[in-house]
Amino acid sequence: MNKKLRIYHTKAFRFILQLCILILISVLSNQEIYAQNKSTERPNIIFILTDDHRYDLLGCTGNEIIQTPHLDKLAADGILFTNAHVTSAICTPSRASIFLSQFERKHGVNFNSGTSVSADAWGDSYPVVLRKNGYYTGYIGKNHVPIGVGGYKSGVMEASFDYWYAAHGHLLFYPKERHEIFNGAVNDTQVEILGEGVTDFLTNEHKLQGAKHFLTRIPKDKPFCMSINFNLPHGASTSTMKMHPTDPETYKTLYRDKEIPLPKYYKEKKEIKSPKLPTELLHVNDRQNIYDFVDNEQDLRERIIRNMQAVTGIDALVGNLRKTLTEQNLDKNTIIIFTSDHGIFWGENGLGGKALCYEVCTRVPMIIYDPNAPKRSRGIKSDQLVQTIDLAPTMLAFAAAPIPKSYQGKPLNDLINGKDIPVREVLFTENLWSTHFGNPRCEAVQDKDWKYIRYYKNENLSAQYLIDTAKKYNVNMTSMLYANHDPQIAIYQSFIEGPLNGESAVYEELYNLKNDADEQYNLANSTAYADKLNELRNIWYKTIRQARGNDAMNVVRYTTDSEAERAHLVKPE
Repeated sequence: MNKKLRIYHTKAFRFILQLCILILISVLSNQEIYAQNKSTERPNIIFILTDDHRYDLLGCTGNEIIQTPHLDKLAADGILFTNAHVTSAICTPSRASIFLSQFERKHGVNFNSGTSVSADAWGDSYPVVLRKNGYYTGYIGKNHVPIGVGGYKSGVMEASFDYWYAAHGHLLFYPKERHEIFNGAVNDTQVEILGEGVTDFLTNEHKLQGAKHFLTRIPKDKPFCMSINFNLPHGASTSTMKMHPTDPETYKTLYRDKEIPLPKYYKEKKEIKSPKLPTELLHVNDRQNIYDFVDNEQDLRERIIRNMQAVTGIDALVGNLRKTLTEQNLDKNTIIIFTSDHGIFWGENGLGGKALCYEVCTRVPMIIYDPNAPKRSRGIKSDQLVQTIDLAPTMLAFAAAPIPKSYQGKPLNDLINGKDIPVREVLFTENLWSTHFGNPRCEAVQDKDWKYIRYYKNENLSAQYLIDTAKKYNVNMTSMLYANHDPQIAIYQSFIEGPLNGESAVYEELYNLKNDADEQYNLANSTAYADKLNELRNIWYKTIRQARGNDAMNVVRYTTDSEAERAHLVKPE
């Protein structure tokens, strides 16, 4: 090759090399700009809420039998909160607290309150705030919070979402038996029906028969927030499992070959000699019969199996959800939050039901996964004191939306990003669902080491007496036990205001959670812990006032009487 030709080839090579370098720089620069743009986009948010889901009913929380690989993976990819609590351990007030980021004694809605959340107050709920701030919102599953004038029949909640595939009250295991909206689903079982709604929403098909939506597709320029609300593993659903031939195999055979351990301090009804709480305080014989499965080992084991089957079904839905997110190229910018509305007793110390302020009722699993969180914060377990009222402000913070002044929870975003900063020094829980079904009113304050619970006089009429009276006079049993009449509003209000106005506790408990996590040894009467008891009493005095706040409750009348005036029949939901 002559000299001129070599020079030509050398110059050509250099030109091509320089061109390649420029192209590479341009590509990398564009990728960086794209990544920066992606990081500044507002994220999609998926909120998943289970029902009656104990903290110990996941693999990642220590259960060695249950199969929850997808939720375990979610925890490994995100953050698992090991000290997360609800504010009220019963469905309606807890779910209202999640929506509104308020303690019950501020939002003022329960089964026995005679009220529903006003449309004005609902305007500050996390889904409405997100929608006002440009989010496309969807709601799938169970609603158990009455909203607006007319409560469940007001239509306010349905109109608050862009996509609605849900029903009010219990869904049962086979939702088509109770709710017409689900009749167009291919499946018959609850988890799988809701899964169809999730897929319909995420794939942007909006073709599912029965689903209500105001737009045919999610606008490309809008992020979304989808709330998925199960009625599982709640007993209203697991008790109706029939193992139909068409049911997925999970709900028929899974765990039936396992030896199912019972809770450490389980007591059969026949073995109870000394009740956990004084009989004049907790009227055990008036407990709703839906919780009688705790009375003997055989029935309890059967219910535990069903609960585990249901949670494994939910876990599969979470797996399918994450797979769909990846297929739709949504996984890099979608936050997933998972928790429950409360736990439930499994016969610990002979107790059944929920509502009380013990750990097994108030402590719930909570997982938050942010794909854009720093790697150092992935897979960590946080024992900071957090509550479900913290989730609404957390979602709004993710969305860069304004947080209403009415909110009492605190954003958890610093924790999610790896900063181990305490959210609060103490947390407050309460039970205002004190009715003829036997539960007393109570409140609790706790830090990481100690818990103080105080109880008030239980003067409610006996459920058994009401049942006997209904039979005697041929009164409708549902009406006798579940109708809320106007005087109930005043009774409920007295429950809220009594402790603030000097009502004395009739019984107290003090537990050293660090040494007695199962709350077996009440130290309230021990002189050795008198100082600690007084310290927590003083903390309770301040905390209950903070929980109540200074504003009037923003509720509307919702009773059997109010709906009779509107010619509507109120059915227990």
